[in-house]
Amino acid sequence: MKASILEVPRGFWSLLVGMRVTLTQFFKPVVTVPYPHQTLPIPARFRGHIELVVDPATGRPRCTACKLCERACPSDCILVDGAKLEGEKKKSVTLYHLDFTKCSLCGSCVEVCASDALRFSREYNLAGTRKEAYQYDLVQRAAAEGKKP
Repeated sequence: MKASILEVPRGFWSLLVGMRVTLTQFFKPVVTVPYPHQTLPIPARFRGHIELVVDPATGRPRCTACKLCERACPSDCILVDGAKLEGEKKKSVTLYHLDFTKCSLCGSCVEVCASDALRFSREYNLAGTRKEAYQYDLVQRAAAEGKKP
């Protein structure tokens, strides 16, 4: 009986401590952002999926289809193919397929690229319900980027 009587003041004290913690947090500044309507700035070192760099002079990707990135990828998520176009000195990339479901964003492909044809994209809001949404044809994306004014 005596233990149950002593339990009431302990419970009340616990309630007061909890309310003190709640009130101190209530008056602190807000650190969250209402996401769909407002976003935080992306850090400079953010790594999105890789993308091909477009040569501003020609409007085509810089990639020479040397396949160094394909060999350097530990996740085996890159498939590259190229062909030598008529009148060109080097091969040009015809297929650059990225399976982003396998990519670990290690950066080996970007580091090993001899022609600086790869970089990390700034895309961060990648969401989908199907696996096919993460199979990227980077040549097609680079062509679309080259057409933008």
